[in-house]
Amino acid sequence: MKKRIDTLLTKTIEFKSKYGRKVKISEVPVLKKDSPLYLRVNLRLHQFITKVVNHNEPKTIFSFREHLKRTTKWSEYEEIYQSEELKNNA
Repeated sequence: MKKRIDTLLTKTIEFKSKYGRKVKISEVPVLKKDSPLYLRVNLRLHQFITKVVNHNEPKTIFSFREHLKRTTKWSEYEEIYQSEELKNNA
């Protein structure tokens, strides 16, 4: 039985923080609204953006993927960012 895995698309979000600096958040997964992960990922993204906007850090480029890697269980991270290429080359 073969499991079909779609290629995961990611996007970059750019905006200005409340301190006026340009901020980029990269590697944000693009999920369909009917995906079971859609709500969880959007909630975590909203929390991450709020954290970035409210802190006056000199850093201006953030990776959402790295944030999820540090803040979620590994099984949930893999579920979001699973890659057919990694599974076949493991």
